Amino acid sequence: MENQRWPWATNWRRSQQHLQSSRKEDSDSSDHYGPKNHDDGDGSSFKRLSKLDQQRSKDGWTSTKVSLRERLSHFTWCWFECTMSTGALAVLLGIQIVEHPHDSSTIMRNMILRVLGSGFYVLQVLLFGLFCALITARFCIRPAALKASLHHPQESFFFGTLWVSIALILDGTQQYGVHWLSKISGGDAQSLSWRLTLAIEVAFWIYAGGALQLVIFQYHVIFDEVRLPVAQQAMPTWILPAYPFIVMGLLAALILESSVQELKLHEEAAPMLIGGIVFAGLGWCLAFLMYTIYFTRLINGALPEASKRPDMFVAVGPAGYTASALAGLGMQAPKVIPATYLGITSGVPTGDLWKAMSVPAAMFVWMIGFWFLAQAAVSTLRGAPKMRFTLSCWALIFPNAGLTIGMAQIGRAIDSERIQNYVVPAATVVLVVIWLLVAAMNVRAVWRGDLLWPGKDEDMEGLEDEGRWEEKKARHKD
Repeated sequence: MENQRWPWATNWRRSQQHLQSSRKEDSDSSDHYGPKNHDDGDGSSFKRLSKLDQQRSKDGWTSTKVSLRERLSHFTWCWFECTMSTGALAVLLGIQIVEHPHDSSTIMRNMILRVLGSGFYVLQVLLFGLFCALITARFCIRPAALKASLHHPQESFFFGTLWVSIALILDGTQQYGVHWLSKISGGDAQSLSWRLTLAIEVAFWIYAGGALQLVIFQYHVIFDEVRLPVAQQAMPTWILPAYPFIVMGLLAALILESSVQELKLHEEAAPMLIGGIVFAGLGWCLAFLMYTIYFTRLINGALPEASKRPDMFVAVGPAGYTASALAGLGMQAPKVIPATYLGITSGVPTGDLWKAMSVPAAMFVWMIGFWFLAQAAVSTLRGAPKMRFTLSCWALIFPNAGLTIGMAQIGRAIDSERIQNYVVPAATVVLVVIWLLVAAMNVRAVWRGDLLWPGKDEDMEGLEDEGRWEEKKARHKD
């Protein structure tokens, strides 16, 4: 019986029969597709296919020519992991900038951090615009793909990466845009920076409304339409629809810091602190629930296949970004929380009590993220010899950047020079190097046809009768 729930997915048995018949046709027409030698009539011979095409043929991909239109139709939401990683690095670099430096070495360090951070921020904005155009082109080429992508048991989880990228753009705008405007000479410069900060505050609340709809309806669709075997397939990527809330605490902390410094707002900014705690708390609680499902898979099933093990790092992000939110908001609490807030009249300001509880809680949560980092690193290194490049490799960066941001915020809260001057910069250098390597491999994968190619992207994973999702090798004749 045809699967009525997924009209766009072919039946597994029929696909296997089609694949076998395709292989037979390919063997009958190997003079057209195969990498055999061809005689040009004068006794000389040459190979019909390039080395790259021969490798594709060897891997089972018989089509050597795919149109640009066809390749664009395979652009998925997973590509926004790239903008997440780029934006996370921009935030990480910006958060290490020391306000009001007093020595020349700190001034030079600030300049380097600001230049690099601004570069990553601008690059993220450009990539985000490009990826939005490409994903729109995909849905224009195949209008049904929009609904399919939001119902797909693999790709739909990555819709949240678009929203996280928006939040990180707001983070970067707060860190770099406000600074640029405040440094412009002229009487209106300060006014412009104030207006930008206020605009970001408004965007924060609008974003919260959109993220709330996402986390409600995205999980509703998954609960209602999808049946996934937890013991075989549960992955930390199932947390991604909740990620927009996870990063909102960090955004609130950055806005509060600027509001206190630039706008001279104090008690008026208390709603932002409350909102940051509430939204980050929702994201953390949803992530914690998904942690239990992920643990069930790790205990009852096997580790993910080698090429998908970088996705295990996604579990690091919720703890890292939550720790950064707790520490960042805790540091701003004494400045914005009224002394007798919540009716506390013991003589100790409520903001100080808030900070005293938030910072230790941030340390507690941060260590959970470090444990997930260690588990993911060991599993990924063991599977490295069998790995091929996928967009999952971007998960090596944005969750770990969140953990490093959390460490930087904790270091500032406890005034630890070792964390701020040695540990965080060293981790930042490692992440920047990894970003460069992953970016180079990503470009290479697109050039070689390992991405944006029929059968090699998340949108081409089909449904088996058993409910599992497998990659299919779609064959296209020239």
